[in-house]
Amino acid sequence: MSGRIKILCENSAGPFTGTLGEHGFSALIEQNGEAILFDTGGGQTLLGNAQRMNIDLRSVQQVVLSHGHYDHAGGLWPLLHNCGPKRVLAHPAVFAQRYSTREGVRRSVGIPYAEQFLAGLGASFSYSDAFRELLPGVFLTGEVPRLTPFEQGDAGLFCDLSGCHADRVPDDQSLAIATEKGLLLLLGCCHAGVVNTFEHVRQKTGIDQLYAVIGGFHLAFSSPAQTEATVKALRGFGLKKICAGHCTGFDASARLAREFPGGFRPAHVGYTLEYELAG
Repeated sequence: MSGRIKILCENSAGPFTGTLGEHGFSALIEQNGEAILFDTGGGQTLLGNAQRMNIDLRSVQQVVLSHGHYDHAGGLWPLLHNCGPKRVLAHPAVFAQRYSTREGVRRSVGIPYAEQFLAGLGASFSYSDAFRELLPGVFLTGEVPRLTPFEQGDAGLFCDLSGCHADRVPDDQSLAIATEKGLLLLLGCCHAGVVNTFEHVRQKTGIDQLYAVIGGFHLAFSSPAQTEATVKALRGFGLKKICAGHCTGFDASARLAREFPGGFRPAHVGYTLEYELAG
């Protein structure tokens, strides 16, 4: 059985004529006649990009939210308003209050809509922090244990406007696909860390080979030491393909490109990866 991943929202647009970039992420998984939308971007480009790419989002049965930030869930309102009711899978903490501090400025970065408002538009929320299978061979990680010492995450995120309580983004989750070449990870921002995420999926599936990683690594807001340790770990996993973007950051992306010559490419709107399921 085959499937494919298409990036619909990203910080940069590729050569697909007429598509636009925005600070956000969204990808479509199509497999055996079913479609899952992983994140919805910030809300400015999802519908337009899908139209330019000849994708009918009315066919989407399930929407996954990787975590409760505006640049991943902001597209829910236009999606529901224009494409009808959807089942939305998320962590129970996805609607928590979220703030970030960048260059001395603190602002709200949580989901820009109330749960009740989205439910009124047809969102049927399915909350769980558990590892679960969405389609054959396609898994949602649920909450990822933070076990790797060097993956300390983003120190600029808080649960309160005063900045007294750090936000570890416990609702962070990713998608994992068991392909014939090994695990394929699809990341939103991967606040839990890509190494923690892979180790969690490996323990749940029993698959030791990491084949490909697509999405945001959130290394733009992490320490250089975390970047170096992450690169070293990924090399040890035998990773073959990296398509990095969104919150990965220029410096970290350049580092990954040097370490994985021929296997790295920047993420952009329109990028497509086809895969064959294992077994």
